[in-house]
Amino acid sequence: MLSVVKSWLRDAEAFAAEKNRPLVTLSYAQSLDGSLTLQRGKPLGLSSAPTLRLTHQLRALHDAILVGIGTVLADNPRLTVRLVRGKQPQPVVLDSHLRLPLTAALLQNPPRPPWIATVETPHNPRWQTLQSQGAVLLSFTPNKQGRPDWRDLLTTLYRRGICSLMVEGGAQVIHSLLEATAADQVVITLAPRFVGGLPVLEQPLSQAGKLSFPSLDEIGFQRVGGDLVVWGKICYPPPTPG
Repeated sequence: MLSVVKSWLRDAEAFAAEKNRPLVTLSYAQSLDGSLTLQRGKPLGLSSAPTLRLTHQLRALHDAILVGIGTVLADNPRLTVRLVRGKQPQPVVLDSHLRLPLTAALLQNPPRPPWIATVETPHNPRWQTLQSQGAVLLSFTPNKQGRPDWRDLLTTLYRRGICSLMVEGGAQVIHSLLEATAADQVVITLAPRFVGGLPVLEQPLSQAGKLSFPSLDEIGFQRVGGDLVVWGKICYPPPTPG
C-alpha cells in the first residue's frame, strides 16, 4: 500500500500550488467497533508492531504531521520517524489555548521544533514561554468553535513550505477535518478487537446544517501483521441547495 500513497503524493507539489494548501492524508487506528481508545485522555495501543512501522513509513513520506492537543496530553508523542529510515516531518500541534506542557516530548531536543496553531496572541504569557523552548507559534482568527479555521491553517502551512500533511487525530481533529472537507485521502488501521470506547466520530458530520456522509473512492485493503489496513481517496457529497 505504500506504493499507493507514494503515487498520491507524487503530485503533491502541483496539488498544493493549485489549491494553495497541502495534500492531506488522514491516518488513524480503530477497533472493529470504531473506537479510537477506551476513554478520552487515556491512550490505547491498537496497532500491531507491523502497522506501527507502516505509520512511521507514512510519516517519512509527508512534509509535516499534525495532531490535536488532546493527543499530545494523552500520549505525549514525539511525532518522529524512528522505526524506519526516512526524513523527519515537521510536527504541527493544533492547540487553540496553548495547553502544550513544557515537559512535552515535542520540546525535548526534537529534530524539528513544533509549530503550534493557536487562537491566542503574544499577549498570552505562555506564548513567550513556549517560544523560549523552541516552539514556533502561528496565531489564527478563531472560527465559530473557537479554534483555528482549517482553510486558514492549511494555507499558512503551504506558505511555509508544506505540500503534504499527515493528520493523526484525535477524535475532535478527525471530525473537524472531515466536516471542513479538508482531508483528501485516508489510511485506516483496523485492529481485530472490540473495545466499546471513544468512537472516531461522536456525532454525524454536517455541512451548512445538513447531514453529510463522505465516502471513499479507489479503495484498497491489505493485511499487515494481525491488522487490516484500508485506504482510499475521500469523496465529499456536493452541497445541497436550499
